[in-house]
Amino acid sequence: MRNRLKELRGERGWSQQDLAERLEVSRQSVNAIETGKYDPSLPLAFRIAEVFAMRIEEIFLKG
Repeated sequence: MRNRLKELRGERGWSQQDLAERLEVSRQSVNAIETGKYDPSLPLAFRIAEVFAMRIEEIFLKG
């Protein structure tokens, strides 16, 4: 599963640490999601969508 997390974070000028604090996870978790080493749990995916004010399907893409 691909995701647009790094792109969306960059558009807002947020560091990985900034996003991690907003999501209440570690910076390492944000990095692992961005690099595709970890797929977030459904509750975390919903929090990510809420932080970016987008639908999950707009952030996490098939393929």
